[in-house]
Amino acid sequence: MAVTLDDDARQYLATFEEVTGADGTDCILDGGRTDAADEGEDAGAGNGGSAGESTADRLIIVVASGQMGEAIGPEGRTIQRFEDRVDLPVRLVENAADPETFVANTFAPAAVYNVTISENNDTVAYVEVADADRGIAIGTNGRTIDAARRLAERHFDIDDVQLT
Repeated sequence: MAVTLDDDARQYLATFEEVTGADGTDCILDGGRTDAADEGEDAGAGNGGSAGESTADRLIIVVASGQMGEAIGPEGRTIQRFEDRVDLPVRLVENAADPETFVANTFAPAAVYNVTISENNDTVAYVEVADADRGIAIGTNGRTIDAARRLAERHFDIDDVQLT
């Protein structure tokens, strides 16, 4: 599925690739979920506006499969350099060719045991996580699971993600 990026996201991805040497495939400016109807091209735009005016308080970058180590760098120095440059915290998600692996990657570092995709009226990903990691999978104010839902919809047309 083709992902549409706004100008800010393209600019952040170009900077990410320049600083880290890793390929980025998607970028979401995340200011927290303010509108449940946030869809389409605006889904990656956060609240719109330019990078300096955006209400984004973190970036979520999807890194090409197999390039996560390069993106993070030794002792996290490479990603720290990028965070310092854009003045935002960054959450990295490793891309994957299949939806189950991709959805599991969106929850890292939570331990995901299994992802099942159900295609009835809607396409739903059911994610089995360790009880001890349930809070990590949900995230503060639901930000991690909201990000997982947004990314799963953008990349694989998955309508919902549920924890089991």
